[in-house]
Amino acid sequence: MPNGVQHHILSVLVENKFGVLSRVAGLFSRRGYNIYSLAVSPTEDERFSRMTIVVDAESAPLEQVTKQLNKLVPVIKITELALDDAVERELMLVTVKGAAELRSQITELSSIFEAKILDVGFEALTLMVSGAPDKLEAFTDLVRPYGIVELQRTGRIALPKLARQPAKLKAVKDRSA
Repeated sequence: MPNGVQHHILSVLVENKFGVLSRVAGLFSRRGYNIYSLAVSPTEDERFSRMTIVVDAESAPLEQVTKQLNKLVPVIKITELALDDAVERELMLVTVKGAAELRSQITELSSIFEAKILDVGFEALTLMVSGAPDKLEAFTDLVRPYGIVELQRTGRIALPKLARQPAKLKAVKDRSA
């Protein structure tokens, strides 16, 4: 986390209806809660969208946030995702200055971070990097000396990790006896 700030990651399932994002953002604004990251997208069921909201833990006590969100009619389910129990990713596009003599260095660095070169100009390259937020921050730190022209990040998306143990099957009685 930048500057050691603690965050809550909330996965909020909402009805996919007009104005839901505005209502959720308005709730955070009225209460003075700082949204660090917000990503919204449809789910596998077109009736619902999933919001991944990352909030500053100091500005927004988790219990208060969830109580306020639960009061909104379009909210179906709220899940806090602990970092250890979630898979989270983010996407970043970054344009880096890259004169011809530096391109091999930038390309090698991109390869190490599994970044994809999306566009090449005479004096710059546009790269796409995806991964955990720490990975994106590390990549940003390493390309900064070359000169960052523009940078944009999507915000985090996250889902709970899957169970690692098989579910126990109930014994079925043999009915042929």
